[in-house]
Amino acid sequence: MEHARAAVLPQQPRGNDKVKNEAQRRNRRVLGDIGNNLEAGRIVEGKPPVQISRPITRSFHAQLLAKAQQAQAEKNHVNPVLPVVEDKKRGPAKKVAVAVAPKKANEKPKSETVVVISSDERVKDKPVNQCKPVEGPSRKEVKTLTSILTARSKAMAGGVNIKPKEKIVDFDSVDVNDELAVVEYIDDLYQFYKLTEDDSRVNDYMESQPDINPKMRSILIDWLVEVHRKFELMPETFYLTVNIIDRYLSKKIVSRRELQLVGISSMVIASKYEEIWAPQVNDFVCLSDYAYTGDQILLMEKAILGKLEWYLTVPTPYVFLSRYIKASVSPGEEVKNMVFFLAELGIMHYPTTIRYSPSLIAAAAVYAARCTLNKAPFWTETLKHQTSYSEEQLRDCAKLLVGFHLNAAESNLQAVYRKFSKPEHVAVARMPPAKSFLSSSS
Repeated sequence: MEHARAAVLPQQPRGNDKVKNEAQRRNRRVLGDIGNNLEAGRIVEGKPPVQISRPITRSFHAQLLAKAQQAQAEKNHVNPVLPVVEDKKRGPAKKVAVAVAPKKANEKPKSETVVVISSDERVKDKPVNQCKPVEGPSRKEVKTLTSILTARSKAMAGGVNIKPKEKIVDFDSVDVNDELAVVEYIDDLYQFYKLTEDDSRVNDYMESQPDINPKMRSILIDWLVEVHRKFELMPETFYLTVNIIDRYLSKKIVSRRELQLVGISSMVIASKYEEIWAPQVNDFVCLSDYAYTGDQILLMEKAILGKLEWYLTVPTPYVFLSRYIKASVSPGEEVKNMVFFLAELGIMHYPTTIRYSPSLIAAAAVYAARCTLNKAPFWTETLKHQTSYSEEQLRDCAKLLVGFHLNAAESNLQAVYRKFSKPEHVAVARMPPAKSFLSSSS
C-alpha cells in the first residue's frame, strides 16, 4: 500500500507552473510574428471562429488572414493591404501591396488568388489586378558616338574619305512607254556597240598615202561641215561621212585631185543611209563648183561601197554622244551644243580619230564640256557607269579637245567655229575654254 502511494506523483509546486507558462508565452511571442495561430479563429468580429482542420502554416495562415481582411474591406469599402511575412532565417520578405477593387452591388463575388512573395519562394500564381506590361519596340543595335568616331579615325588614318556613295540615276525610266526608245534592250545595244566599235576603226593610214596628208584631210572635213549645214542634214549623216572617208583612205591610195571627190561621194552614201530626203547628186555637183560630174560621183560611190563591202552599220561617235548626253541627266542646251562642238573639232583633226575610239571621243567631249561650263561634278557615277570610263582615262583626250577649242577662233579652218557661234547653237564656241582644266592636266 505504501508502495502504491509512493507511486502517486505529488502535486507540483506553483513555481513549476510559472516556468511552464513562461515557456508557452515565449513560444506565442515567436508565433506572433507570423500571426498568432491561436487567434486565427477570431479574425472577423461578430462571427464564430473558423475551425481549422489542417496544420497552420505560414502561407495558409496568410491566405486566411487575407480573405478575412478582404471581407472586412468589402464591408467598409476599403482596399486592404496584405501583411508582411518575415522569415527569421532568410531575413525580411519583399513587401507586396495588392489593391482589391470594390465589388459592385450586382456583381458576383469571384475567388481571388493572393500571392505572398518571400525571399525563398517563387511566384506561382498570378497577382490580383496585375496589369499586363506594355510591349515596346524590339531593341535595335545602336551605334554609339565612340564607335562612330573610332571608325572615322581608322578610315582617315588609312587615307579613306568617308563620303556617301553617289547613286546611279535610272534616266531611261522616263522612256518606258516610248517604243522607239527600246528601253528593254538599250543596254544590250550599247554593249554590242562597244564590242564592235574597233571593227570600224582605222589605223594610221597616212604613211601609206603618198599624195595626201593630215592637213588636207582636215580641210576636206571643214568643207563638208559647210555642205552639211547648207543641206540641213542630220548629225548622224556627218559622222558617218567621216567614218566612210577614213575607212576608204585606209584601203585605197587616193590622189590629191580625187580627195574631194571621195568626200562628196561619201556624203552621198551617208545621206542615202541616214536621211529621209537625201540630196540629189546634181546638188553636190553645184556645191563642188562643177569640179566633178555626176557620173564621176556615182562611179566613186560604187568604188567606195565595193571597198567597204557595203558595211555601213557602224557605231560612230554620234551613236555614243546621244547616249552619254542623256546620261548627263537634264544637261541643258548649253551642255548639248558644247559637247557637239568639241566632238566635231575632235574628228576634224586626224590625230584624235586615230588615237581614240568613237566611244572614248564621245565620253571625253561630254567630260570636257562639263569642265568648260563648270558643271560640278565633272564626272558623275551615272556617266562612269554608262561609259565605262574614269576621269583618268578621259583626261588626255579631253585635253586635246579643249586645246582645239582654245585655238578655234584663230584657226584657218573656221567652219565648225562659225557653226557653233550662231544663236541657234547658243554661241558655245565663243565661251571661254576650260583653261584651268588645261593647267591641271599638264
